[in-house]
Amino acid sequence: MTLPLFLQIHTLTSYPGALLNRDDVGFAKRLPFGGATRTRISSQCLKRHWRTFQGEHALSSLHQGKDPVQLSVRSRYTFERFVLAPLLEEGVSAELARASTEAIMVAVLGESAKAKKAKEDAKSEEAPAKGKKKGAKKEGDEEGAGPLMTGQITVLGRPEIDFFLAEARALAKEAGSIDKIEEAKKKRFSKGWEKNITGLRRAGGLDAALFGRMVTSDNLARADAAVHVAHAFTVHGEHTETDYFAAIDDLTGGGDDETRLGSGHIGTTELTSGLFYGYVVVDVAQLVSNLEGCDPKQWASADRKLAADVAASLVQLVARVSPGAKKGSTAPYAYASLTLVEAGSAQPRTLANAFMKPVAANHDLLASAYGELASYVTDVDQVFGAPNRRALAAIGPKDRLAMLATPTSLDAVAKFAAGAIVEHR
Repeated sequence: MTLPLFLQIHTLTSYPGALLNRDDVGFAKRLPFGGATRTRISSQCLKRHWRTFQGEHALSSLHQGKDPVQLSVRSRYTFERFVLAPLLEEGVSAELARASTEAIMVAVLGESAKAKKAKEDAKSEEAPAKGKKKGAKKEGDEEGAGPLMTGQITVLGRPEIDFFLAEARALAKEAGSIDKIEEAKKKRFSKGWEKNITGLRRAGGLDAALFGRMVTSDNLARADAAVHVAHAFTVHGEHTETDYFAAIDDLTGGGDDETRLGSGHIGTTELTSGLFYGYVVVDVAQLVSNLEGCDPKQWASADRKLAADVAASLVQLVARVSPGAKKGSTAPYAYASLTLVEAGSAQPRTLANAFMKPVAANHDLLASAYGELASYVTDVDQVFGAPNRRALAAIGPKDRLAMLATPTSLDAVAKFAAGAIVEHR
């Protein structure tokens, strides 16, 4: 039995009375498909909830050997929080600490467009106005004022951050004072320094290994996503309702004063319900490569234990962890009614087209969806063959799914996903 290049995770999950993912004006996200408008959950929303979930099967609970697996830090304020702040706590002067941190940021990420423009403006500055010195501070200016942040969110692993802190600390020590920072920078960032960064393989953190990171720096290693997530959508046309609500002021009420009657706030919000199809693909070779730092072509000979554990956790998270806005007023928590995992080396293919024709919202929507899914997969297998091994967990009228795989527990499906990566017979 050969190792599969891909794992595919298909789910059907039902949510009643919720607002799972909102657009820029507060309405549920939508998607036209098959001549009908569907309610949608964006892949970004799904990935964030799986990535940040803390509880059973959380990514943060995984271990590589005895050591816990490190997650990435995803923020514009990483250098301020984890480089500048520690230097200040160690007693480095604010001016020198900031200059050292900024030097590391430029060395790692390159100079921002804003900083370049500021330099260009300074060079082209005309003669100062009468009575003012060139480059004099304007009233209200403060040295180093404002947060130290990157132009966009960076995704950095803890080993990378620790290295940047050590380099900034060494730079500050070598300079000794702000007056000598430029001289220290020239010595510190001599030719070949960037090799220290590019040598930090497997240092981007677990979620960067899973969902990738896009970088514009030549020094930081780009990570291609090993987990591909589709936008989830309802298998039927959208089901929505406008909910009228009132917030009552506890300190008013009673009496003859009309201004003290009624609610403190009246508003409306959109609620939706639906059976959502979700689709996730795991590129096994890329996952092993990202986790172990090996060439993707050599993934089969690498240690695949962590990749198997990640796959098992991911199956559990996809089936159990719900996205959801307005949690306090809708409690949008649900488990997948169906979780189907496929392992194989053929190019992945979504099963979304099973629902191109919206499923009729009759008295048994789930049974109808199961029937459409089983029928579509049978047709696809007849045309293209059945190159995938399958494992299935389902509730409800699962007899309709027997032609796909023998229904079992979610734990068994997760073990199937892990076993497909580590077993080689």
